[in-house]
Amino acid sequence: MRALAALTACAALGAGSPATARTATDAGDRTVVYRGHTFTVPADWEVVDLAADPTACVRFDRHAVYLGTPGERQDCPARVVGRTESLWLQPGTATKSAVTENRTDRVYRATASGIAVTAPYGVDRVAIQQVLRSAGLPVATARADRQGRYPAAVTVPTDATAYRGRGFDACTAPSQSAMNTWKAQSPYAAIGIYIGGVNRGCSQPKLTAQWVQTQYTKGWRFFPLYVGPQPDAGSGSCDDDCAAITDPAVQGRAAAEDAVAQAAALGLGKGSVLYNNLENYTPGGAVTTRVLGYLAAWTGRLHELGYRSGAYGSVSSLVTDLVAHAKTTTLPDVLYFARWNDEDGTTDAVLPAGMWAAQQRIHQYAGERTETYGGVTISIDRDRLDVGPACHSRRGDLHRRCPRSSTIRLN
Repeated sequence: MRALAALTACAALGAGSPATARTATDAGDRTVVYRGHTFTVPADWEVVDLAADPTACVRFDRHAVYLGTPGERQDCPARVVGRTESLWLQPGTATKSAVTENRTDRVYRATASGIAVTAPYGVDRVAIQQVLRSAGLPVATARADRQGRYPAAVTVPTDATAYRGRGFDACTAPSQSAMNTWKAQSPYAAIGIYIGGVNRGCSQPKLTAQWVQTQYTKGWRFFPLYVGPQPDAGSGSCDDDCAAITDPAVQGRAAAEDAVAQAAALGLGKGSVLYNNLENYTPGGAVTTRVLGYLAAWTGRLHELGYRSGAYGSVSSLVTDLVAHAKTTTLPDVLYFARWNDEDGTTDAVLPAGMWAAQQRIHQYAGERTETYGGVTISIDRDRLDVGPACHSRRGDLHRRCPRSSTIRLN
């Protein structure tokens, strides 16, 4: 279900401006000089100058170096899944060097005089460490960034992830002007936002707590997606660079904790639904066991942290597995299922009528569409939402569905 678009070829780069770079190739390596800092990367990494091409999509599923700040309208596909070694260099305000690492998301972030660095990695952590060391960045003293990078944010109300109606998901959060135009002229009022995960392929320069607050005030609602480890690297929609589920219980809990940290930093507080994005796979055997164990750990830890659990997957893989094993596994609170049949509703032949039956469904009914409203074009997937708000049970558990009618029932 991924759409892969070729990176825009890099324009010739000069050396005169601090916001440009010069490149040279020597013995299989390429040096990239940006605002006085020199990085050595493999020669086959493409260099994309965002000042020369502001519509280029900053994406981390391929080897590339991105220079500068993306334009207001990144031309990204609707979704990108996967993570490999890449480098994004932007202007910054720091005066000294520092490095942090999020091991769950597999990304280094660094500062040095006048620059900010984002350095994701997939299977080759050592390679990205070498790239950072080539610029004199103190990789050996990198600190864990989970606590420091996610400060508390003013939370939006708990109905921020509740909505009944049409929505769309896009690989990267659109600009404010694009959101304003689509709110006024499109049929959508909810947006899927990719908040993190080791296999989130697109950058999110616009996605901040202020962006979330502003959209909520203007009437938008959200379905936050976390792209963690995938069922089976090398199959389905996930290539060999995808991080895979290998230790379900440990990875599921770690994903939940990281997703909560990132959601809280965006102002999405307790009671919000967070969706684990699992791309298509072939059900059966060890893969099914890993997926169900991972999702059970994800759901359990989210509940402990006061959040509601959501899961995204295809009707031919994840949904089939959840329905078949409903009596023996922990089910997510909300199901976000994909069947691209252009049927704008939340029922499906694979789904028993009594499961996820009380405003607990989203249907992604069309994918990889390009739509234009008010002159603003965005690549999207189309969704129909029927998701109710959180409520308190007598015990005060936000993740519990209070009315008896909302309990998941098995046929």
